Amino acid sequence: MECLLEQKVDTVFGYPGGAVLNIYDALYEYQDRINHVCTAHEQGAAHAADGYARASGKTGVCIATSGPGATNLVTGIATAYMDSVPMVAITGNVNLNLLGLDSFQEVDITGITMPVTKHNFIVKKIEDLADTIRHAFRIANEGRKGPVLVDIPKDITGAVCEFTPRDVHQPFDEAQERRQHLPVSKPLPKPKETKLEAALELISKSQRPFLYGGGGVIASGCEEEFAAFAEKIDAPVATSLMCQGGYDQSSGRYMGMLGMHGTMTSAQALKNCDLFIAVGTRFSDRVLCNSKLFARHCPIIQIDIDPAEFDKQIDISVKLGGDAKEILQILLDRCQKEEHTEWMAEIAEWKSLYPLHQTPVHPGAVTPQALMETLRSLTDDQDILTTEVGQHQMWAAQFYEFRKPRTFLTSGGLGTMGYGLGAAIGAKYACPEQRVINIAGDGSFHMNCNELSTAAKYNVPIVEIVVNNEVLGMVRQWQKLFYDKRYSSTTMEKPTDYEKLAEAFGVKGYTIRKQEELEPVLREALSQDGPVLVNCVIDKDINVLPMVPAGKSAEEPLLEI
Repeated sequence: MECLLEQKVDTVFGYPGGAVLNIYDALYEYQDRINHVCTAHEQGAAHAADGYARASGKTGVCIATSGPGATNLVTGIATAYMDSVPMVAITGNVNLNLLGLDSFQEVDITGITMPVTKHNFIVKKIEDLADTIRHAFRIANEGRKGPVLVDIPKDITGAVCEFTPRDVHQPFDEAQERRQHLPVSKPLPKPKETKLEAALELISKSQRPFLYGGGGVIASGCEEEFAAFAEKIDAPVATSLMCQGGYDQSSGRYMGMLGMHGTMTSAQALKNCDLFIAVGTRFSDRVLCNSKLFARHCPIIQIDIDPAEFDKQIDISVKLGGDAKEILQILLDRCQKEEHTEWMAEIAEWKSLYPLHQTPVHPGAVTPQALMETLRSLTDDQDILTTEVGQHQMWAAQFYEFRKPRTFLTSGGLGTMGYGLGAAIGAKYACPEQRVINIAGDGSFHMNCNELSTAAKYNVPIVEIVVNNEVLGMVRQWQKLFYDKRYSSTTMEKPTDYEKLAEAFGVKGYTIRKQEELEPVLREALSQDGPVLVNCVIDKDINVLPMVPAGKSAEEPLLEI
């Protein structure tokens, strides 16, 4: 508890059990200083810690017992790992003398989570516990951020030793770190002068630059430098799913997302640019689509904190390793002000020719575009949207105009259905003054609706919007396009009464079936001071467009299917 307080932790999410009884007894003693939120399921606790971290920029903390409690955290840990989110997961385990004996509720959680954590620990001496917790927070936040797990056998949490406070800014003993096989603290890399000069030369020669931002823009806090760089080199901007809000989307420079469900404007710009500059992105396959066909006609500059991302998917012309904020500032200081009037005019023309647009399948029916745009008109720039995963996730990214960082929280890398509701609860604890809305599909909703009980128990004023088309929409869309409309197991048609279910959990429920109901129902839902569920019925045949089919070029999206 004292180490958590040293790290400025004020809220933890978890679920008690036998192996963590001593930890929860300490939480009881510290309840006036550390707020514990007991979720309905350990996975919800992990997602809540993740949402807390993404919304605040601080480190999220979750706690679970041994065995199934620990394994229930794994999906949430993997979600945070794929999206580089700082999190410390604390698990209990059986007593030291019972490890490895298939004891009741025993599992090798450090072995299980090794591939999806930056580092993990099992504490075998009480004297090591405090520094292990401190190392966990350091590693989670150092360099490319990510989750760290600390597994603590029950008899270790029951042991006693003298606690020595430590200044969080005090450096660790490097020799001791090496003896313990810990990742050693080290300064971030700096790009070589020759590489900076090569980048500046490419920028000065470019007449049609393309600036692309990934989640690292938000993680490094370089939104202002990124926007200033776009202005200085006079470039259009596209972003990844993870960078929604990392650039003000009301800007005339903004083209939308790039990749599988990116805009036609971004695709045309990619096809015609003479320089591609990527900041804080790992070049996901959902962005590249076909890596052999991506930006093959022009040089690529990549700025990233993780050298493992260079040349991983595609060949990079100039690699600038280090903190994106520092590197962008160097480039801003040294590059000349550019003007690309003809190029920007082309971008504006494509935006006019290829706007994102949805037509109702039936007169008066609700479209996702109308839902998102109406919601945006009723919310503020700092309000936070979380999402589950599927069509609704893409529609939120496409049609809700984000202007501020840390206002769009979604599972980008792992694509975790069930992420959003837990994340919304965590985000609301992190940012109590900001309104939080979770956008869900009915498929995802049925995976995590138990967390409505958490929102009700603590009266967390979040708005849960279920975009209800009675199908697993994204999978069905692929079946429509590639499997000759053989809709195998994607037609849900569950007889769930969403308003009654909400009421059973202690949550106020609404339903929207017509376009004319959108504005009044959403306005009322947003005005409530407790948790709310809105069941918004849409047609199952509305697809996410544009769409790049598998194996095709990101330059050639389909506009209809």
